[in-house]
Amino acid sequence: MDYKKLGETGLEVSRICLGCMSYGDSNWRPWILDEEEARPHFRTAIEAGINFFDTADMYSNGVSEKVTGKLLRELAPRDEYVLATKVFFPLTSEGMAQYSQDRPPNVGGLSRKHILAACDDSLRRLGLDHIDLYQIHRWDESTPIEETLEALDSLVRAGKVRYLGASSMAAWQFSKALYTAGENGWHRFVSMQNHYNLVYREEEREMIPLCLDQGVGLIPWSPLARGFLTGNRSRDEKGPTRRANNDPFAQDWYFLEEDFAVVDNLLEFAAERGEAPAALALAWILSMPGVTSPIIGSTKVEHIEAACSALDVELSEDEIAQIEAPYYPHTIKGHDQPTPKDMV
Repeated sequence: MDYKKLGETGLEVSRICLGCMSYGDSNWRPWILDEEEARPHFRTAIEAGINFFDTADMYSNGVSEKVTGKLLRELAPRDEYVLATKVFFPLTSEGMAQYSQDRPPNVGGLSRKHILAACDDSLRRLGLDHIDLYQIHRWDESTPIEETLEALDSLVRAGKVRYLGASSMAAWQFSKALYTAGENGWHRFVSMQNHYNLVYREEEREMIPLCLDQGVGLIPWSPLARGFLTGNRSRDEKGPTRRANNDPFAQDWYFLEEDFAVVDNLLEFAAERGEAPAALALAWILSMPGVTSPIIGSTKVEHIEAACSALDVELSEDEIAQIEAPYYPHTIKGHDQPTPKDMV
C-alpha cells in the first residue's frame, strides 16, 4: 500500500479509501451488507494496508457508522486508521434522495444546532471520542456559510474533530468557504470529496484547479462510476449485481451513449494491456493531479483486492490520452448547481 499526505496537512492516508456506504442495514438499500457480512471486508482492507475509511451519518440511517466504528475498534488500534464521516442529509428512509424545505425543522442541513448535535450523534454511533475528518456532505443554501464554518471550527477546537472536509458543490461555493474561514481565523477545509471518474470529468473545469491552487486534497467518490467502469453494464440491461439493479443514481448519471463510448474504449485498451478495466480506471484517477485517495465501495471482498492492484498499474501520457479521448461534456451531476435565478 502507498500512502500520501491529505492535501497540505500532515495526515497520511492510504491511496485507496474504503467507502462504507455498503455496510449497515439492507432495509435502507437492498444491496447493503450487515455487520457480519462486512467484517471480512474491513479485515481485508486493513490487511492490505488501507487506513482510510469514509462513511456518513445518513448511510443506513446511522447504522453504517455503528458497523464501521465497531469493526474498526475490533480490528485496528485507534491511532492506525483515519475515520471520516459526513453531516448534512437527514436520517430518513429516503436519505440522499430527499432534502427539501418541507422537512421537519432543523432535521438535516448545516445550522449550528444541527452540526453540533449531529457530531455528537456520530461519535456515539461510532463509539469514538473524535472524528479524524468531518465533512459537510453538501452545501446548505438556507444557512449562512459563516454559521456553518464557525460551528465546524468549534468542533475542532473542542477536540471532537481533527480535520474538516467538504463534498460536492459548486467551485465558487467552495472558494467562498475557504476564503471566509481564512478571513475569520477558522479551520479551513483540507479535502474535497467530489464526483470524479472517467465518464464524469466536469470537476476538471473549476473545482480541481481551485483545490490544486489552495492545497486541498481530492478524495473522489464514485471513481468507478458506481460500477459502470467495470464494463459489465450493457445498453439494454442495468447490470448483473443486486446493486446495479437497485441503483437509480447510476441510471440517471452514467447510461448515456457517450458514456458507453468511454467504456467501450476502456475495454479495448484493457484487452490490449491485459488488465482489468476497473484497475485501469482506478490507475487513471490515481494519476490525476491533486488526487489523494479515490473512495471505492465493496460488496465483495475481491473488489478491495482489485482496487489495491491498481496501485501497481502505471500509465504513460499517451495511454492516459487514449483512455480520455472519447469523453463528452456532461451537465452537472451529483450536486445541485445553483443558477442565477436560484440566487435571487
